[in-house]
Amino acid sequence: MTPEHPDVACGKVGVLLVNLGTPDAPTPAAVRRYLAEFLWDRRVVEIPRALWWLILHGAVLRTRPRKSAHAYAQVWGEGGSPLAVITAAQAGALQARLPGVQVAYAMRYGRPAIAAEMARLKDAGCERILFAPLYPQYSGATTATAFDAMAAGLGAMRWQPAVRTLPAYHDDPAYIGALRGDLARQLAGLAFVPEVLLLSFHGMPQRTLTLGDPYHCHCRKTARLLTGALGLSHPGLRVEVSFQSRFGRAEWLGPATDVVLAQEGARGTKALAIAAPGFSADCLETREELAIRGREQFVAAGGAEFAVLDCLNDGTAGMAMLEALVRRELGGWV
Repeated sequence: MTPEHPDVACGKVGVLLVNLGTPDAPTPAAVRRYLAEFLWDRRVVEIPRALWWLILHGAVLRTRPRKSAHAYAQVWGEGGSPLAVITAAQAGALQARLPGVQVAYAMRYGRPAIAAEMARLKDAGCERILFAPLYPQYSGATTATAFDAMAAGLGAMRWQPAVRTLPAYHDDPAYIGALRGDLARQLAGLAFVPEVLLLSFHGMPQRTLTLGDPYHCHCRKTARLLTGALGLSHPGLRVEVSFQSRFGRAEWLGPATDVVLAQEGARGTKALAIAAPGFSADCLETREELAIRGREQFVAAGGAEFAVLDCLNDGTAGMAMLEALVRRELGGWV
């Protein structure tokens, strides 16, 4: 290097964990900013832009932020939203397991932004980066839009790093094994014996399946493999599958979680546990939609005992799985 050339960091390997995102605060204003970014994504809402702009700004962003802010306030902690706190903890735990690489995290919507974190890793000398969306099941509305944001960030760089991406891991033995072990542990620790374990995945519009999105198939395969794995230790447990978080008037993947909870209570099920294996970290959808509203729906329909099981989060089983997946994808780099 010539004497006048500025110092340049180089030769390092980075890992960027990516999750969906969260508002900066549980306030209507912060939620409105977050929803405006999230719901304007063409991958998330696939209807003509002009029509959707009128609906979004004329109705959705006028009413939904206050309701969502109230929901966020019920689960917000000292460190922020559960998703932000847990994703940061996952990055910290993975960094401890992989001292030879630089681990960071980003959010598709909100902060820290994907483009900014990609640039920060590159500036820190990471010439090779594993981009790792924490979505076990692939969807255009989650995984693909994260890749879009990554590509936009790379487009702003003069010196781009080499990039690999973490594939969907919905049927990976490491993932199924981690779920089986962690859910079995939590089930054994309940004060009651559940008759039903409901596996609730985030919903998507039905048309995404028709258009070729593999998400529904990935969720069903995860559920099938997990049911088989749990059956070895919980032979009397009935496992059902549902999809939560419907939005708007379009037809969504079903059956819907709220409908299934009401049906189970009405049919005489008294003890039910629910898990959300498609979420890598607990968030608004698990801690408010399932743990609070889901309990109310089940009990109101006649149910009695109800428990929401934690996601893998930064627990031992989940971090061992994530380390195994990341090490596999870093093969030849470290």
